[in-house]
Amino acid sequence: MNQQIILDTGVLVAYFRKSDRFHQWAVTQWRQVDLPVFTCDAVISEACFLFRDLPHIQQGIIELIEGNVITISFDLQGEASNIRHLMNRYESVPMSFADACLVRMSEQIPNSAIMTLDSDFNIYRKNRNVEQ
Repeated sequence: MNQQIILDTGVLVAYFRKSDRFHQWAVTQWRQVDLPVFTCDAVISEACFLFRDLPHIQQGIIELIEGNVITISFDLQGEASNIRHLMNRYESVPMSFADACLVRMSEQIPNSAIMTLDSDFNIYRKNRNVEQ
């Protein structure tokens, strides 16, 4: 893939959870992407929460960050206003905090795509009512 990939929680969870119905798909996708993939702190927090009873998987997620397989470069402090605008715009969906961060990242990273299992991303649109 030539696109810069932005990673959502569901794909990360499916990659590590062998019983997940999307596990094989997630593994296949990981083999095809150019590294590193991008994500935000909220995605890592969600994934680690979902694996709260499996510390070895939490450590595996952190190891992906340490090994520069996953890059976290999103500046929430600088983007808080844009995140708030996105969440307000899509409050009827509703848009989660993590989803808002990923959409904002996709606006900032040229030639990017969000790798997700979440159908809400079919609704969200980039670069609408965002402070530049």
